[in-house]
Parts: sequence; C-alpha cells; structure tokens
Amino acid sequence: MTEPRFDAVVHAPTRLQICALLGAVDSVEFGTVRDELAISDSVLSKHVRVLEEAGYVTVKKATVASRQRTWLSLNRAGRTALEGHVLELRRLLAATGTMSG
Repeated sequence: MTEPRFDAVVHAPTRLQICALLGAVDSVEFGTVRDELAISDSVLSKHVRVLEEAGYVTVKKATVASRQRTWLSLNRAGRTALEGHVLELRRLLAATGTMSG
C-alpha cells in the first residue's frame, strides 16, 4: 500500500495535471496532452523533462504515417508518486475538516 507522501515534483499544478491525465491511461501522444491541458509544446516539454528526470514519466518516440510522434506514459514510480501525493493531499484536507469520506 502506498503511504501518503507530499511530492514536490508532482505538486506543481501543470505537472499534477500531466500525472493525473497519464495516470488514467497506459500511454498518450504528446499532442493530446498538450491539447487537453491547453498549454504550448514548450511548456509541456519543460514539465515532461522534469518528470522524466525524476523517473516518473517514460517518453517514447515512434514514426507514425511518416511523422515523428512522442508518446508519454506514467511509469510505476510515477504512479506511486502520484498516488502517495494524492493520499497526502487528502490527509491534509481531512485534517482541516473540509473533506468527508
């Protein structure tokens, strides 16, 4: 079982959104993440690089229909970090009495 643990890498709002989106799927194309979050390629690239360096995101490139595509996935360490972070946020909210159940 994952322990509640605040994760500064995951906590940044855009990275938290990226992790949440990737946590719901096996992998997703870079452009889909960009469009879902309504951010630029450069902003997404910067945050993906931080997540990749932390060992949370796996980046794979492939040629599809003669175009280079980049696929992102939240790996096991990333899923554990996200789960622990969410549990810690829930614990903090419960401590303030603002969250039930």
